[in-house]
Amino acid sequence: MTEEGRSTARGWAFAGPALAWTLVFFVVPMALVLAYSGFRRIGGSLETTLSLANYERALGTPVFRSALANSIEVGLLTVAVSVLVAYPAAYLLAYRVPARWGRLLLALAVLPFWTSYVVRSYSWLLVLAREGVVNRALLGLGVVQEPITLANTRTATVIGFVHFFTMLMTLTIYASLVQIPASYRKAARDLGASGWRTLVHVTLPLSVPGVVVGAFLTFVLAIGDYITPQILGGARELLLPQAIMLQVQRTGDFPMAAALSVVLLAVIAVAYVPAARRFSLVTR
Repeated sequence: MTEEGRSTARGWAFAGPALAWTLVFFVVPMALVLAYSGFRRIGGSLETTLSLANYERALGTPVFRSALANSIEVGLLTVAVSVLVAYPAAYLLAYRVPARWGRLLLALAVLPFWTSYVVRSYSWLLVLAREGVVNRALLGLGVVQEPITLANTRTATVIGFVHFFTMLMTLTIYASLVQIPASYRKAARDLGASGWRTLVHVTLPLSVPGVVVGAFLTFVLAIGDYITPQILGGARELLLPQAIMLQVQRTGDFPMAAALSVVLLAVIAVAYVPAARRFSLVTR
């Protein structure tokens, strides 16, 4: 065997397990979901003739369209609030906190991820309940005269999402900020730019790739989440992951659930297109 052949064989030997894992646990399941979405459940039987009937129903039924719109709105709102909270935090960690404290704060930022996702959701439910911490504080301060409704609303869902994903976005933005050469900011200051102008015209544009990566990850996690809307949002507003679970648990319509899942994946794919260029900038 030639040296080139041996090199190719070694490459396949190293990449083979990862490729096999991806094929078995990602490509094959996705192909099955896509194929199953073309089937139909008629009565108690499964019609295996491929058709687009499930997609027509998914996009034509007001309930499913509303669930899709709600999921996109909640995802975008979560991204917007998370960016507003995460960017100042990342900026402080990158440029204002001493290095010896920065590592400790980064460790504390990761600490919430060690807590059970379900436990955190129920904790927020207790905080936002009518007799929870927030209402008691507002009543004690005289801000409101009677408890306000926070739990089992879209607001509660967004609050939970922002708490869960802000630290993830903070880390991605921080990683982008620390890669900006300090000489760029110093040059801007030497040329007479104020701290604010340096932030707007130098730091912010150069950190956009990190913001986009964090925003995309946050959007994907929020739009596909089932637990938080179920616990904090209650049954007042249907999101697409909840609609998918209803098709599985209550009606047993797996082809319809598969079609809704493909629609959800299509939304994520559409969100990825404008972020793809920024991903390439981050990975260079």
